[in-house]
Amino acid sequence: MSATSVVSVTRSSPRRWTRATWPASIPLLILPATTILFRSWIAPCCFMWVLAFSIFWGCKWQTWWKASLKMESVGTRRSLAYLFVWPGMDAESFLDMKRHAARPLRSEWLWASAKTGFGAVLLWGVVRHISADFLAGWAGMLGLILLLHFGIFEYLSLIWRSVGINALPIMHSPVQATSLSDFWGRRWNMGFRQLTYEFIFRPLRPGAGAAFASLMSFFVSGLIHDLVISFPARGGYGLPTAYFLLQGYGVLLERSALGRRLRLGSGVRGWLFMAVWAGGPACILFHPWFVERVMVPFLGAIGAR
Repeated sequence: MSATSVVSVTRSSPRRWTRATWPASIPLLILPATTILFRSWIAPCCFMWVLAFSIFWGCKWQTWWKASLKMESVGTRRSLAYLFVWPGMDAESFLDMKRHAARPLRSEWLWASAKTGFGAVLLWGVVRHISADFLAGWAGMLGLILLLHFGIFEYLSLIWRSVGINALPIMHSPVQATSLSDFWGRRWNMGFRQLTYEFIFRPLRPGAGAAFASLMSFFVSGLIHDLVISFPARGGYGLPTAYFLLQGYGVLLERSALGRRLRLGSGVRGWLFMAVWAGGPACILFHPWFVERVMVPFLGAIGAR
């Protein structure tokens, strides 16, 4: 299939779906494996970004391929925009030319500008004045998240929505979450959540049940984060996976009879439970090996340290 072609697929062709799905996994198998082969020749901070991007783009291709098979037609320009100029993973919403997003409000542009500016100040202004490397690394990570996920990525969402393309923000006001389920299911990094929902939760739920499917989604999320965080740092193996498993058990606790009695799924109690359960153990997600061996050198490389 050439890059300039238009994919046209009818919905009523299950045999074609079966035969045609395998190419979707090729980049996800080849790109990270190729990157790992060159691990010894790449600085840890660079290796982390290259590996993360290879996994990201492999997943992008997989979501695009799946959506292109389900939709009647997918335009070339819209496909290239989705693959290279949008970090989200909801391919069907982005590629569907029949869906038209409402134009963003002016306040959304102002708020995105404020978060971008604050992230840049934190990254290039505050970090250099923090003497302890571990604290500086954490401040740098917060600045980077604000700059990218809450800033630049939100700008991209605003730009696409301003021309009618349905590209919802990656982050959806996570501090307003009133439960752990709300935080992970509707507000934090919706691109990654889309992947785990489509490829793990939805296939497992009919046979294994929602609880097991949810726990496996968190487990696979942990493995991927371990690959991107612990593997470049050459230490802290298993800690990101433990963090995400803890989040999965937290969601199950919230939805249990005990959680309902304690009202952990809504209101102030739900917000406090979310903040403590998701934020408290974050140090095992971004563990000291990653902060000191990957993040601090990266901050030095971009002139922030």
